[in-house]
Amino acid sequence: MSRSILFDTETTGLDPATGDRIIEIAAIELLRDLPTARVFHRLVDPERDIPDEATRIHGFTRGDLTGKPRFAEIVDEMLEFFGDSPLIAHNAAFDFGFVNAELKRLALPNLDPARMIDTLALAKARFPGMPNSLNALCTRFGIDLSERTTHNALLDCRLLADVYVELTGGRQRGLVLSGSSQLEQFVTYAMPASRLPRLIVPSAAQLAAHAALVMRLKDPVWTQSA
Repeated sequence: MSRSILFDTETTGLDPATGDRIIEIAAIELLRDLPTARVFHRLVDPERDIPDEATRIHGFTRGDLTGKPRFAEIVDEMLEFFGDSPLIAHNAAFDFGFVNAELKRLALPNLDPARMIDTLALAKARFPGMPNSLNALCTRFGIDLSERTTHNALLDCRLLADVYVELTGGRQRGLVLSGSSQLEQFVTYAMPASRLPRLIVPSAAQLAAHAALVMRLKDPVWTQSA
């Protein structure tokens, strides 16, 4: 059974090297690229202040995290949930960097970069020259964003799970599996009417961006006659 873990973090800022810390971490188990019912989600006391600009992004204040466990108190559970599975994240270097900084503080081994699957890199390869933020990809694939009023690690994981399915070619929806303890953890993953396959027509601006990208390539096949 092919298992992977999709995860996301929220932080006090952008750079763990300057003392920024994790305040929220969420992860979803995937089997054969589809989410199961197994979820890991923790709020974390960062043991420092949270700048206003960070609060505007994720909505958390220092007071919201007072009394929450410190990273040292949740690390064993997190690592057990991760296991030795591949780790999927959007702009994965960011999330790996923060988790590894927290692990270093505890004198624990880093996450192996060989386990990293970056959905941002996958999106850039598939849609060169186009916006590839999580919001942009959800809009492109017709994924409902109505609940995403602020960044939230668990919600972002659920959205990214849908995006990952699309980026990797899609899987059959509505498939209910049974017959083993692992397979019975699958949740029904039925495609709503709003997610039925649809033609994606690039805008004039997107076509222009693609044309500009092609012009920067050396001997692009698109400009060569048959």
